[in-house]
Amino acid sequence: MTLPKQVSIVEVGPRDGLQNESQPVSPAVKIELIRRLNEAGLRYIEAGSFVNPSRVPQMADSAQVFQGIERQPDTIYAALTPNLTGFERALAAGVCEVAIFAAASETFSQKNINCSIDESLERFAPVMEAARAANLRVRGYISCVAGCPYEGNVSAERVMQVAGRLLQMGCYEISLGDTTGVGTPGSISRVIEAVSRVVPIPQLAVHCHDTYGQALVNIYSALQLGVAVVDSSVAGLGGCPYARGASGNVATEDLVYMLNGLGIEHGIDLDKIIAAGTYITEQLGQETDSNVARARLPRS
Repeated sequence: MTLPKQVSIVEVGPRDGLQNESQPVSPAVKIELIRRLNEAGLRYIEAGSFVNPSRVPQMADSAQVFQGIERQPDTIYAALTPNLTGFERALAAGVCEVAIFAAASETFSQKNINCSIDESLERFAPVMEAARAANLRVRGYISCVAGCPYEGNVSAERVMQVAGRLLQMGCYEISLGDTTGVGTPGSISRVIEAVSRVVPIPQLAVHCHDTYGQALVNIYSALQLGVAVVDSSVAGLGGCPYARGASGNVATEDLVYMLNGLGIEHGIDLDKIIAAGTYITEQLGQETDSNVARARLPRS
């Protein structure tokens, strides 16, 4: 199959990557990370989350982060907004776009946001209405599209149903999240093929975790089906507090390296994104989870 000529990368490091870090990360560090990501060429950056601060303390300063960003006119700075209160806070902070999140697993939905799938979608209705009134686009996430840490296998038909409802509600794009990283090229392809019956391929993205080392091959299988939007996280930061053993997202550095090898345009400078990853991992006092960065950086 023909691969896309160009892929858009959605950088989720400042939000999805940092949200589970136990040590506080200051607004100044987050703002500098976003500046470096911008400098590397990233034009869609998920910069924060307007969720209940008691549930995700790391994101409590998202308003400060948005207010401190040196905004580039060609960049979308987005935020997660789980309910109308979160949306109103995000709007006041000047976000460019918002995202809502559902799950393909009932148990995961209960563990993650304390409600059923149906209830979560009902909660998003006023967010969608407010976003339309504010002329803001809404992106939809679906968690556990390839498997659930509590229920095991998740059917492609279930994912298709949730995706169809998010599209009907007004989401312009649906990101399919392999939250626990259990997916393989076969299972990811089956999910995309099922979902594409109700959501056009140009409106689909993939969000792959690398728990089982399958993220890049899963992304490649999505590219073969025509998906041209990929979520990634600088230095492979991230994980999920409600998904035991789930490691971080695919590293943006590794994704860029693969796309370079495939001759697919993406607009990201590999050296600069490696430098951005080095910056944030040094701030966190930890090693990068990017294989490419480990291979390219000098040995200490």
